[in-house]
Amino acid sequence: MKAKELLDKFATQTSVKTREVKVGKKTFELLFNTELTDAVVIKGVIKALQLYGLKAEGAKEIKNVVLQASETEILEKEEDAMSALLSGDLLLFVGDDVLGINARKYDKRAVAEPPTETVMRGPREGFIEDLKTNLGLIERRLRTPALGIEKFRVGRVGSTMVALVYISTIASPEIINEVRKRLTKIDIDCLVDSHYLQPLLEDHPFSIFQQSGVSEKPDVVCAKLLEGRVALIVDGSPMVITVPFMFIETLQSSEDYYERNTYSSFLRIMRLIALFFGAILPGFFVALQMFHQEVIPVRFLTTLMNAIEGIPLPPLTEILFVLLLFEIIREASVRMPRAVGMAMSIVGALVLGETAVNAGIISSPAVMVVALSSISLYTVPNEVGTMSLIRIILIIMGGLLGFYGLIISALFFVHLMTSLDSFGVPYTAPFAPYVKNDLKDSLIRVPIPKLKTRPQSIPNINNVRQGEDECENQ
Repeated sequence: MKAKELLDKFATQTSVKTREVKVGKKTFELLFNTELTDAVVIKGVIKALQLYGLKAEGAKEIKNVVLQASETEILEKEEDAMSALLSGDLLLFVGDDVLGINARKYDKRAVAEPPTETVMRGPREGFIEDLKTNLGLIERRLRTPALGIEKFRVGRVGSTMVALVYISTIASPEIINEVRKRLTKIDIDCLVDSHYLQPLLEDHPFSIFQQSGVSEKPDVVCAKLLEGRVALIVDGSPMVITVPFMFIETLQSSEDYYERNTYSSFLRIMRLIALFFGAILPGFFVALQMFHQEVIPVRFLTTLMNAIEGIPLPPLTEILFVLLLFEIIREASVRMPRAVGMAMSIVGALVLGETAVNAGIISSPAVMVVALSSISLYTVPNEVGTMSLIRIILIIMGGLLGFYGLIISALFFVHLMTSLDSFGVPYTAPFAPYVKNDLKDSLIRVPIPKLKTRPQSIPNINNVRQGEDECENQ
């Protein structure tokens, strides 16, 4: 393998450079990327070759004697050499052999608290876009030789490194092998982000429900690894995927384990109620107005009729219009520059909403219902997209069939959830199927000293996590 052979494969050679180092009668050739390779390491390698390269014979001796302080490996395949070069490694050509020297250096942001998982208590570190740093954050917490890390390259055009992380003494070998198998079968141009990887791993990619967990916090990922799950870290993404995944995980927060168990249990129940309330409230309000006015208390009905008097839109169209208005405001506030995004959301929600009510286009109860629904959904941020879609379906069914439409739709979504699984783990466990042992850390969280066993819903090879080995599965 020669440097020119690799160099000729590049469309342009503005960033990839070669340099020859002559030591006596020997000539060493270096190949590197000027944008990704550390110039200090290049100078160090050249200096080491000039001092000791004349005495060394062959790539193996240069690796063990001349460059013994560097992370160096002999690359036998051309695709491995190309991948190393594109990753920022320095290639040293010694005869027909190639040495890959770790000389990567590129800008990356500092480890900071992730914006999507802020907490009042607990660690505030978050993953960043560098794979090596992310693996270090996990290894620093799980200091055990049982921590397994396997690296895969995925992508035909852009080769992306994906790390499969698990604890070999806990995780099920069947799940590890299945994840490994699915990774090797992926055939895609490039993994731009870990979210590209999610549907490629899930059993039901067309489902509206996500079947893999996503987190930016190392403490959350480590806790899931300790329960028998496996993690997938994509180079260039701060979002780490964990599988298997259950719906109950969306109602749990890392801060739940840093609070008293009674308060944590209250918060989880509140999130479930808020999620249900946020999804069904607009549809319930439309069904009441259009089909079931007789169940509304007289005083409330009088107030409601006075509020909607003169509104030109029917209840179904009105709620859908208000919902569309709120979604537009939300999207605009997210996409706009941060300096004006907050002002835009306030102006849009207050001024525009108040003006529309005063103009008689929409009613104040409709604005209040949609606002309460939207706020409730954000108690579980990871489910906002799914529940927003379910909310629209419930509004339409409530407007067409009343309570019957809501009941039919709710039963359909419950059936959809109970039929899902993630790597063989039922999506709605531990409630369907019922797993008594796992109820200790579901909606109700018992004190940590009582969590002696790992979740039985997740396959593992070591069920005991604290206490005596003969502790009873509760």
